Amino acid sequence: MENILHKYSYSGKYFAFLFFKIVIMESSSQLHLQEIIYGSPDSVTSRRISKWENDSIVRKIAARIYTPNFEDTPEDIIQRNIFPILGNLYPGAVLSHRSAFEFAPTSNGQVFVTYKYTKKVKLPGITIRFMEGASAIKGDTSFSGELMVSQRERALLENLQVSRQTGADSKTIAYPQIEEKLEKIIRVNGEDELNAVRDRAREISEEIGMQEEFEKLNKIISALLTTRPSKELKSTVAVARAKGTPYDPVRLQLFEILFKELKQQEFKNREEQNKTTQAYRNFAFYESYFSNYIEGTVFEIGVAKQIIATQQPLVARNEDSHDVLGTYQLVSNRQEMKIVPYSGDNLLEILQYRHEILLSARSDKNPGKFKDKNNQAGNTHFVDMELVRGTILQGFDFYKALTHPFAKAAYIMFMVSEVHPFLDGNGRMARVMMNAELSTAGHTKIIIPTVYREDYLGALRRLTKNNDPKVYIRMLERAQAFSHTLNGADMNEMEEKMRKSNAFEEGNEWVLKITE
Repeated sequence: MENILHKYSYSGKYFAFLFFKIVIMESSSQLHLQEIIYGSPDSVTSRRISKWENDSIVRKIAARIYTPNFEDTPEDIIQRNIFPILGNLYPGAVLSHRSAFEFAPTSNGQVFVTYKYTKKVKLPGITIRFMEGASAIKGDTSFSGELMVSQRERALLENLQVSRQTGADSKTIAYPQIEEKLEKIIRVNGEDELNAVRDRAREISEEIGMQEEFEKLNKIISALLTTRPSKELKSTVAVARAKGTPYDPVRLQLFEILFKELKQQEFKNREEQNKTTQAYRNFAFYESYFSNYIEGTVFEIGVAKQIIATQQPLVARNEDSHDVLGTYQLVSNRQEMKIVPYSGDNLLEILQYRHEILLSARSDKNPGKFKDKNNQAGNTHFVDMELVRGTILQGFDFYKALTHPFAKAAYIMFMVSEVHPFLDGNGRMARVMMNAELSTAGHTKIIIPTVYREDYLGALRRLTKNNDPKVYIRMLERAQAFSHTLNGADMNEMEEKMRKSNAFEEGNEWVLKITE
């Protein structure tokens, strides 16, 4: 077989690679077809690999490391195989310190490993930093071959060691990152889990001689559990937790994405057309009608008009009627719609008293009170009930940095919708907050008509799921352009205009038309 392979090797690397599998299957060394072939002290295997190298079946890319891959660079091959390489060439090594958390080389290509000696080993594109230390202990896990990985509590202690290097050269992650990892444990699994982490870390510190590092860890955990002053902490999310206003950092990142996109764009100033009291109220009727329709509170137009005109709920649909009345009470009051938040705490107050008006007839939904159990829509889980206040307070910082009324309206609407701070009424509340921003500035408020419901919800989902704010912003701009064509001076004419725009239609075959 080797003679056949040698005979045809001149015809190209690809042909040689086809025979490579047969050679390996028939060899007694029990090598397997794979991207990495390891050198061996066994003389038979060593000679065979040397012959493959001479016949250009494999090439050497580092000490004791060969590959049949002639296409990719040694750097790429080493990087994607670094963990199997460590497990095969350095059995018993422990992936530790920052590498135990990151499971990837640092930005300058370093991997940190606890082993039986201290040494730097340079491979193409990767530097392995071996540090002398304790071998694997009970609870450390195997990862690739005979490579071990520090368990969570051990890795926390390792990352609290003093490092003479900084940045990507440091064996440890930054101090605030450790705090954030600990804060996330509370956020996801509660204080009992963090206490269990502390107990396990205490045991490990005695076993591997990291008592000083445990004292640092204990201070952070105590501060997070508010048994020590928060001045011990450096991370924003950890400080917020210690002060009693924990927040959702993932949502904050999403808010920042929207904020940055809003800051980069220029928005049209659409001046309010409905300036008289009657025109403003007529517009507010449809604003309220459609806002409730989106949430499933469906009335015929004539019935909804009767409820508003008489200010009396239908006996058979008391709660639904009150939803329409509550929304209208807010959005038809020009003075109310000129109230916008001046601080994070003020925003919390506005949300609560408006929600109390909005859902006054639904006592089971705790009107005016933030949710006391978590909520979701489909596969979307909204902000945890314990993180509502803190997330809104942190999100307010982006809101106050925006200047254009449309930008502020788009931001606050999404923030309230994404946090979902109440058991019910969140969508309506988000749209009330949006239109208050526009009304305060004398700009056209936004109606989301029935025909545009899926565009609206789809844009929200796209921003939530894909971190894409562009579709969301375009959707609201189009909704405002449509709303700007509506003159509320005559309600019948306004309704006819909306019918020509397909505003009341449902189904994918209909689209929102904007007519002058």
